[in-house]
Amino acid sequence: MASAPPPRTPGRYRITVVCLGNICRSPMADVVLSARVVAAGLDDAVEVVSAGTGGWHAGDPMDSRAAALLTSEGYDASRHRAQQVQPSWLDDFDLVLTMDRDNLRDVRGLAAGPVDGTRVRPFRDFDPEEPGGEVPDPYYGGTSGFRDVLTMVERTADVLVAEVTVALGH
Repeated sequence: MASAPPPRTPGRYRITVVCLGNICRSPMADVVLSARVVAAGLDDAVEVVSAGTGGWHAGDPMDSRAAALLTSEGYDASRHRAQQVQPSWLDDFDLVLTMDRDNLRDVRGLAAGPVDGTRVRPFRDFDPEEPGGEVPDPYYGGTSGFRDVLTMVERTADVLVAEVTVALGH
């Protein structure tokens, strides 16, 4: 299983989660991971954001199906507004985690030079059940697809928080 790279700034850790439009998968991961960070008492040291490789949803809230599921599970999905990943984030964030191979390719394509594979990688590299797998896009499917994504995100977020805790030396 993957380990988190050391922080770029001692005592601080920045994570961004990236999908295509930043309205389903990556905001779900952002909300869950942020909640896990707070529960671990790391919210003063760890920042989590999400973004899309495309900018057509910029400023929009999360998909209503994703938000409804998160809310029903006790998460706060109300603050999310979609944004597009920026090339500078490849150097600014400690981890840039993508939901699928296309997103990974697109994010790597933003780099002016070589990409650090320990920092830019699939979200599910940290999945204890299927390391390196893809998070399927539930947008064109039904409710069960969103539930499957949430299950993947929750178990992966638990491992991510543990790995970031180690990377921070806590």
